[in-house]
Amino acid sequence: MSDKITIALFGAGGKMGCRITDNIKSKNGYAVLAVESGEHGLANLANRGVTPTSRDEALAQADVVILALPDRVLGRVAHEVVPKVKPGTLVMTLDPAAAHAGELPVRSDIGYFVSHPCHPSVFDNFRTKEEINDFFGGIHARQAIVCALMQGTEAQYDLGECLACDIYAPVTRAHRITVEQMAILEPAMAETVAICLVMTLRDALEEAVGKGVPRAAAEDFMFGHIKVELGIAFGRVNFPFSDGAKLIAKYGKDHILKPDWRKLFESDSVRDQVRAIVSGEIPPSSKP
Repeated sequence: MSDKITIALFGAGGKMGCRITDNIKSKNGYAVLAVESGEHGLANLANRGVTPTSRDEALAQADVVILALPDRVLGRVAHEVVPKVKPGTLVMTLDPAAAHAGELPVRSDIGYFVSHPCHPSVFDNFRTKEEINDFFGGIHARQAIVCALMQGTEAQYDLGECLACDIYAPVTRAHRITVEQMAILEPAMAETVAICLVMTLRDALEEAVGKGVPRAAAEDFMFGHIKVELGIAFGRVNFPFSDGAKLIAKYGKDHILKPDWRKLFESDSVRDQVRAIVSGEIPPSSKP
């Protein structure tokens, strides 16, 4: 009898599925059954020398089911898959959106585990070119991860965390949080707010270029200032913003941000955000 953990990996030939396939297919502790139906995904598996397994065959054997699927289809597939898994199976998603939006079917005799990478820290001191250029993580650059047991046993949590560490390796540490807390981190903090502000930085650079500043000068100036400003704002250096910088930053904040922007972190808003992600539409009640 094999001691290996059998994993049914749905979406095995997709973007995240390929990352998982590459990271764990050769590890001794796992037997990975790749489930894929898309033509492009099947081609990706073929290029990796991976033979796909049918959905029902994989579910009949699986100890763990990983749904490496886009948020907009994950709930639908989960309702097809979860009723067929064996009791005691651990079902794993790689993002909190579907779980927090109530898209996962109710079944009390299985475990639900959610994990997501923090991605390599902008403050980490990477040395090699491969580490520096690994923006996503899970290839060369080390990163932390967050993990949540939506339901299940402590043994299932331990299994999920161990698997997540192998999926996203090299991992520095795993933070155990709740699904709701993970949704506060993403989408609310890291996407709703951070991507919005990062893209505003990109737009600001383009405005400077549009006003005649040479692009190379604008990029060097922006990228250097981003580094020092992040260091000051997050307490990584022992000097503050100048009085003039603080004054003009407040002027910018008053012109750019709405006074009530922190309501994005209230529970009703966070739930609206995850529902928007799984539906592909901003709820009418959430539009400004």
